[in-house]
Amino acid sequence: MSQPIRLRVNGQTHQAELEPEMPLLYFLRNDLALNGPKYGCGVRQCGACMVLLDGKAQPSCVIPVDQAQQHDIETLESFGTPDDPHPLQRAFVEEQAAQCGYCLNGAIVCAQALLAVNPAPSDTEIREALERVLCRCGTHSRIVRAVARAARTQNAD
Repeated sequence: MSQPIRLRVNGQTHQAELEPEMPLLYFLRNDLALNGPKYGCGVRQCGACMVLLDGKAQPSCVIPVDQAQQHDIETLESFGTPDDPHPLQRAFVEEQAAQCGYCLNGAIVCAQALLAVNPAPSDTEIREALERVLCRCGTHSRIVRAVARAARTQNAD
């Protein structure tokens, strides 16, 4: 049975009549047209659907909308724009850290969560932060280099 759900996404409050158990991912993509988070597996195994929930990377495919109500939700769309990309986005381009691009949402979101608490992570710490993100194209080493580059760039500012 639908009920009023109120969610704060990318700094804006949205209210809708939703099934409380509906996955947050569906609301983000279908109702708000935010296509950064992707549907990959639906069981928190691939990382394609990652969002920041109160600054922590979380899989939106398994979080019911009613449980997301008390949290600040950020999607990839809040990070930067094509004209003014976020340092992580810029670093991913500079390191050519994408092939198909399906994992990029999860990689960038997980990297942002890491850099928020550890501005100078080691390669091992970067790999651990990205553990929940599957890249089927095999660009893992470029992704790690991109996160390290973004960290250096942010620390130089």
